[in-house]
Amino acid sequence: MNQGPTSSGGGSARFRAGDEVRVRVDNPGGHFRTPVYIQGQRGRVHKLCGVFPNPESLAYGGDGQPAQPLYRVEFSQKQVWPEYRGPVSDKIHVDIYQHWLEPV
Repeated sequence: MNQGPTSSGGGSARFRAGDEVRVRVDNPGGHFRTPVYIQGQRGRVHKLCGVFPNPESLAYGGDGQPAQPLYRVEFSQKQVWPEYRGPVSDKIHVDIYQHWLEPV
């Protein structure tokens, strides 16, 4: 079973580099790929990584369809962890599937 990027006929990307997004808050039970610490946070799309079968479906023997665009999203370290003592300019990048993102 091929689990790499799908062809361009897969899910269509809703966001572009530079778009502001918010990570939705959810606890669907079972396997999900979005860290709890990043849920509810606002960030900026850094880049589109590709379109891949949905790993949340694949984890339970599904076919991974519909495929999901995967984005690298940039967040301020200080925003994610208010007690962070490093430079204010420090960022964290997290790869997040489109169905977890909402436009801001």
